[in-house]
Amino acid sequence: MALRFIAKDPNTNGTQCPTVWVDDTAHEIVVQGWQAGDTLLAQCRETGPIPESEGVVRLPISMVAALREACDVADRLGVH
Repeated sequence: MALRFIAKDPNTNGTQCPTVWVDDTAHEIVVQGWQAGDTLLAQCRETGPIPESEGVVRLPISMVAALREACDVADRLGVH
């Protein structure tokens, strides 16, 4: 796996904060965020089940630029 760091949440102290990477080998966007609480999970499940192998994380709006950059990197990898 070639994990490429994109950014950490600019509104935090730089440790234990939401982070975005791109995995060049697996062609995936990888995110670290806050765990979803029961209320958010229940709202997400209204659109369908969440498999045991998946999870829901929350990212602050301040991470939008990092997500855009990660999407741009993924586009350059030619994976669609």
